[in-house]
Parts: sequence; C-alpha cells; structure tokens
Amino acid sequence: MSAPALLNDPLAFSERLYVVMADINPGVADMELYEFRYALDNLYPEGGWASVTPEPMAAIEERVNTAAFYESIQIKPRVDDRIVLDPTIVRLAQMLFVGLVTGEYPVPWVRTHFYFDIRGFYFLHRTTYFTERIVARLGGAPLRQSPKRQAAFEGRQDLGYKEFREANAEVDAFFMESVWRLIAAKGTPIVLAIAGPTAAGKTEIVARLHAFLEERGRGTTSIEMDNFLTDREYREAKGIYTLGKQAIHLGLLRRALEDITRGKRIAIPRYDFVFATSSHDLDGNLKPGCAPLEIEPADIVFIEGNFPFLIEEVAHLIGIKVVYLTDDPIRLKRKWKRDIDYRKKYEPSYFRNRFFKEQFLMAEKCYRPQMELCDMVVDTTGAAVWATPEVAAILRGL
Repeated sequence: MSAPALLNDPLAFSERLYVVMADINPGVADMELYEFRYALDNLYPEGGWASVTPEPMAAIEERVNTAAFYESIQIKPRVDDRIVLDPTIVRLAQMLFVGLVTGEYPVPWVRTHFYFDIRGFYFLHRTTYFTERIVARLGGAPLRQSPKRQAAFEGRQDLGYKEFREANAEVDAFFMESVWRLIAAKGTPIVLAIAGPTAAGKTEIVARLHAFLEERGRGTTSIEMDNFLTDREYREAKGIYTLGKQAIHLGLLRRALEDITRGKRIAIPRYDFVFATSSHDLDGNLKPGCAPLEIEPADIVFIEGNFPFLIEEVAHLIGIKVVYLTDDPIRLKRKWKRDIDYRKKYEPSYFRNRFFKEQFLMAEKCYRPQMELCDMVVDTTGAAVWATPEVAAILRGL
C-alpha cells in the first residue's frame, strides 16, 4: 500500500506502525495489535494521520538539543479538568509515527535520537551524558568495562530494583572495591559525595556502601543536604527553586564539613518537611524552640544530595566525588515501578510530562557539569567505571 493510502486508512496505518515499532522497542512485539491500537488511539490526530507533516530530521535534531524546547513543556496541561500529555510531546510522537510509516524517518535515525517508552506510549529524546570533553577528562576510556547486562531490559515495560541490582553486580562490586582503595590512599576522615539522576540507583548504592565499609571496620555517617535548606517561604519569595547555594545555609554547611573532617561532632540545621521550615534563621542562628541535628564524627562521611560538588565553597572539602549514572530509558522504567506502581506518587500524565521536560535540562545544568568535576563516574548502563587519570593511577598503584 502506498504512503498516502496508509495515512488515510487508520487500520492499515496502525498495522504498519506496529511492525515498525517492534524495531524501535522490541517490547512492542509482546503487545497484541489490538492492544497497540488502544494506546495509539490516544495520540490520533484530530485531522487524521494525513494531517501530520513530518519536519526535516535536521530541524528536529536541532530543536530537541536546545533548552528552550524543554522549558516550553507544560507539566500540568489540562483538558476538561484532566491533566493530559503536553501538545508538543504529542506532536513529536505523531511526526515520528508518520515518518516511520512513510519511510521519511529511518529506524536507525529514530533509535539514535529517541527512545520509546511503552507504558507512557511516547517518544523521549536520548540524553547525551558522555561528551567528548568529559570522556577526555576521564582518560578516554573506562577504567573497567563489564558485560552490558542492562541490555536485557530494553523490551521491558518496568523494572524493579532486585533485577537492576543483579544486572549491575559486577560494576557495583568493582566500584565499591575502588572506593575502599581510594579511602586507603587518601586517609580518613573523608567526605564522600555520590550524585546522580533520579532512579539511577544512588540511594541504594550509598546504603550498600555504608554496609560494605562498616563490615571492613570503618565507621560511617551521613549528612543530608536537604537539612540545610532555608525556609520555603523565603526561597519562593526569592524565586529559588533548586538546591543551589542560594537556597541553603551555605555558611553552616561549610562549617559542618570543616569540623567533621577534623573529627569533631557537629550540630546541623534540621529541616521540617511538613511545614517547609528550617530550624535556623537566615543568619544561621537557631530559632527559639528548635533543636539541631547532632552528628557524630566517623571515618567516612557521606553527603547526600544531588548537587554537592557544584557548590565551589564546599567542593574542596569533598575527598571523593562520584557521579552514579544510569541512562534515561532504564531510569524511566524504574520510576514507573517505584513511583507509580509502589509509591502512587504521581498522576501518570503529569509524570510523563515532567520526565520528558527535566532530563535534558538536568543533564545540562547539573549532571554533565558534575561529571566535569568528579573523580569517578559509574555508568551502570554501559557497565563501566570511569576515573580521572589521577584517580586511575592511585587505583592501579595500590
């Protein structure tokens, strides 16, 4: 059937698209055609598929690599008081569907620039984390490469932590042993920061590192950066919405890290997440009736938060800086399972819009900059541990 005929026959169009989409995401082959059509009906254009005009590939590539494109995405657009998928996201999916059916968009090009999420039934742009500059800084090649076992998850619709952990057993084991060796070389007390995107597995790897180090006779503790937040009322009045240095008690954070790395017991602010208030005022003084959090010194102090080494005033106090990374398609599967199935945390369309919007922006503003500052990167999707030449020399020399 010719391309114009396919575009004017919804059943033929969906049948052809169903076949092609199995090359985009092998999980589509596990769907029945009528199930695929149920999902596709939600994206059916008002004027039919023939009304969709695919843009040139170069124009699409340029757009999806600009911050303005993602900043324009609405997280909570509504139709009839119901949150829906942002129209820009819908239009992108419709163009890709039509281009795949007509052959205007080759499958390899689509797979290079986009991935298809079956549960959300939409396309998302693939984020580039390893730029040429970052690869060069990390020695040009991984310190250690293991079999890429996460590839088995490509066709899955969701993913729990147990399977995720098993797939990453080798890379995690090498990483934890590397941390142990770095601590031996650098000495204690030492502050260790692990940053990474949501659902990359950093919370779990930090918990496992605590246990790993304590089993080897090292004392550990944690400092949560969220406790250094100033009152939400102040942050909102100033238009501060991220955990940057303007949003926190920076002086108190610096003093706490200085003291605990000298083996001193510290008292830090306590943030009330119910009332969104800090135990300390803007001058760093304890408010009447409030009590600080007291933390005993330890050999290894984990600092928990997403942006620890982007704050230059405290970055030099962090002895080991790590970015723990998992590619977006895997993280999205984990978030469906964790945040939608288990936590019931988000309305699904809000969740889809937010994930689409934030990945490029967060990589650009937060994660790539930290990869340019860190000592090590753990890439579980690539099953690789990267290190700066200086850190690699320490690990090879021990």
